[in-house]
Amino acid sequence: MSPIRSASIAVLASAVLAATLTGCQFGGEQEDTSPIVIAADLELSGASAPVGKVYQRALELKVEQLNSSGALGARKIELRVKDNRSDAAESLRNINDFSGDSSVSAVIMGGCNECAVQAGRTIGEKKVPTIALAASSAVTEPIAEHRYMFKLAPNATDSAAALTAELGRNQIRKVGLLYSDDSYGKEGRAALSRELDKANVKLLRAEAVRPTDTEVSGQVASLVAKKPDALVMWTSPEQASLAAASARQGRYAGSLFFDAAAAGELFLGASARSTEKATLIFTQTMVIDDVIATTPAKAARRQWFQDYTARFGGYHGSSSFAADAVQLIVDAELRSGSAPGKMNRDALRDVLETSQLDGLSGPIRMTPDNHSGLMPQALTPLVARGGRWRLAG
Repeated sequence: MSPIRSASIAVLASAVLAATLTGCQFGGEQEDTSPIVIAADLELSGASAPVGKVYQRALELKVEQLNSSGALGARKIELRVKDNRSDAAESLRNINDFSGDSSVSAVIMGGCNECAVQAGRTIGEKKVPTIALAASSAVTEPIAEHRYMFKLAPNATDSAAALTAELGRNQIRKVGLLYSDDSYGKEGRAALSRELDKANVKLLRAEAVRPTDTEVSGQVASLVAKKPDALVMWTSPEQASLAAASARQGRYAGSLFFDAAAAGELFLGASARSTEKATLIFTQTMVIDDVIATTPAKAARRQWFQDYTARFGGYHGSSSFAADAVQLIVDAELRSGSAPGKMNRDALRDVLETSQLDGLSGPIRMTPDNHSGLMPQALTPLVARGGRWRLAG
């Protein structure tokens, strides 16, 4: 076992010990052996299945690691997964099933923005703490109507600011935008427009694509016709790759910039040639093997990168969000002060709302006024070089 992993286990074990010492040693109560049940509503089939399966792998790996670490004492995490088929109505049925199961401590939802947004009211009414891996701010806002909903994904405003800063650094003055016609894509268009205005960068044209579209060449041709210095892709990874290939086939020689939502596999595969030198705004975890592990948090990120890669033969950037969601829920369960075998969702929600974690994705801070925990400084520019993403600079 690596020193870093041993250190991480020791930290978690000390938290468990602190939480249980009074009851076990001084009060004479039995050691808690109740499972921590986490339910997951994921897109395992349908249009969003590629990333949904990444989340499932990451959840299973993280649960396995925590269960085998010994840090939970006699307790174990139990993961229950349902496929929402990339459909908001099916997702809502899953949420109803999970919330009606009194053994479920909390729910993790996948990356489907519409699924999370439409389930928000039910989650609040059923009072089941939920962490969504969807990016739209509508998942958690307004906070007063989403007290039990949290999210772990890059925020559009943060991504737009970081992306615009890179445009300025590369002296880009005119851009075209391809964005997904969903809540996050529309939010991204608005956020990027504001940042571009402040930076005196002209948005020549914006074109929308439906999340299910597998043909984007028409929209790309319309953008390229305006002769922008750069094309910005604010879409899924699959659509961003299609758009890049279409632009290069149309002899577009300008720069390509990807929003965080376009992050996918570390190795670019068939799209390597068309995306060479493209810039992606994402978390450092994607390229942590390029980073010197100068802190325990960075060392933990590198260990996760290595463990995921060893298990699944490659790395996907979004995996760390799912793993961090598990860690947040487990930490909150241990800190909630519930009696052994007496799960308390309200107490767990209260702890989640003030959670702080130097996570695998980067620094995460939840507050009563902000249920979207990924901090802006978690985002950094990456560059495609030699068929994979690398740290820029």
